[in-house]
Amino acid sequence: MTLSDSTTARPAPATPLLGRPFLWLLFALFLLAIPAVGAMWRAGMSWREIHPALNAMLNASSAAFLITGYTAIRRRRIELHRTCMVAAVSVSAIFLVSYLLRYAMTGTHRYPGHGWDKGLYLFILFSHMALAVTVVPLVIRALLMARRKRFAAHRAVARWLWPMWMYVSLTGVAVYLMLYHLAR
Repeated sequence: MTLSDSTTARPAPATPLLGRPFLWLLFALFLLAIPAVGAMWRAGMSWREIHPALNAMLNASSAAFLITGYTAIRRRRIELHRTCMVAAVSVSAIFLVSYLLRYAMTGTHRYPGHGWDKGLYLFILFSHMALAVTVVPLVIRALLMARRKRFAAHRAVARWLWPMWMYVSLTGVAVYLMLYHLAR
């Protein structure tokens, strides 16, 4: 074994934190969420009021990652796309766990309004729920196709998945705003 053989067998150095955009995205999300939750707490809001707001922030974050990831892939910035999509999946998974915890703790929340806005709210809510259930297996399929480097199949799934996932993320925020702020 020559000196040149031993130098080519060296393992690649570990990527420092600065080279991991996914970690930076999550770090930025927490830096934004902590002051927001702190401000709500100081304003006298209870956890029953803060928790839905936190869930809305997670939905909004998912939408932001989806838009950034879509823009990145259109510009052929594949690594940024991958990072944003993993961040969107992560934030959505955190949302799902958080929502299920909120539901287990406080149950169903009835819409307090009685006019035309209740009909609009129910339409948005039911379409949101139906598509949310549809999005989960499609996300798993898209991730599997990308992981297996079956990019044509990944694109075929993503063409349907992306608009549905965006709708679910944005209507999640709309449901929160309508339920907790607009219908009083």
